Amino acid sequence: MSSTELPGVRAVTAAAAPKVAAVRVAEGEELRSVALPGLTLTVRARPPARTGLPHALYVHGLGGSSLNWSALMPFLEDIVDGEALDLPGFGDSPPPDDGNYSVTGHARAVIRFLDSAGHGPVHLLGNSLGGAVATRVAAVRPDLVRTLTLISPAMPELRVQRSAWPTALLAVPGVATAFNRITKDWSAEQRTRGVLALCYGDPTRVTDEALRNAVEEMERRIQLPYFWDVMTRSARGIVDAYTLGGQHGLWRQAERVLAPTLLVYGGRDQLVAYRMARKAAAAFRDSRLLTLPDAGHVAMMEYPETVAQAFRELLDDSGRS
Repeated sequence: MSSTELPGVRAVTAAAAPKVAAVRVAEGEELRSVALPGLTLTVRARPPARTGLPHALYVHGLGGSSLNWSALMPFLEDIVDGEALDLPGFGDSPPPDDGNYSVTGHARAVIRFLDSAGHGPVHLLGNSLGGAVATRVAAVRPDLVRTLTLISPAMPELRVQRSAWPTALLAVPGVATAFNRITKDWSAEQRTRGVLALCYGDPTRVTDEALRNAVEEMERRIQLPYFWDVMTRSARGIVDAYTLGGQHGLWRQAERVLAPTLLVYGGRDQLVAYRMARKAAAAFRDSRLLTLPDAGHVAMMEYPETVAQAFRELLDDSGRS
């Protein structure tokens, strides 16, 4: 049993997954499925403006999917050949055969995907859980990472914000089941608005179309029988990663990252404390910091043009070094 596997719960395999509504594909995007031993990943891409561009890989956060990068990707398609993957069990990717949703398990999935693609070092971008995963990938496989961009990365905090406690509580056995029972009569729109209120610095910035799309995706996800199982195990995986010390600790691994790193923090982030920006800037040896006082937890969705410009500057400077 993996460190994040719930006693008495067997991983739901892809074969057991029910037929649900198709995942949304924005204009100009393409979806493909990548089959690896014991693992199938859905990958979202936008055809690059021209051939020969360097590759980029986007990794989403807890409860998210590759859709979280749809706002940012168009602003970068002229400088990178970008792909966003659905981590195992999220988005349109089925659960992995081994049921491992630890940060290490997700990092292993990213590494296996990059190794299979054979692109060489990529520009790796991660948000929240995806930021922790990307940090681990960059530390253990520096040959795969050209630059690293972390947006509100889920790095260990001594004093977790009170607003982040409900997410952390998902890791406690029985909490997810109880919450699902309590909220069984909530509509998909109610659930979606709750997520937006937690993740956005200003939820009123969400357009009506974006809200409709988010509600449709929520309706699709909650039909999946493994939805809460994946959320619970992944939340426990984050908590487990926070408790690791020594060379496996995330802050220790941050110090080992060689790639030029862009750090993005939001002043209204309710899940990752804004105060962690200074610690992160000191931990990553070759780092630059972008702080957005009005942003929440998903700056690439709230301020995609600003994040894109900072990323462009990272590429420009790293290309000259």
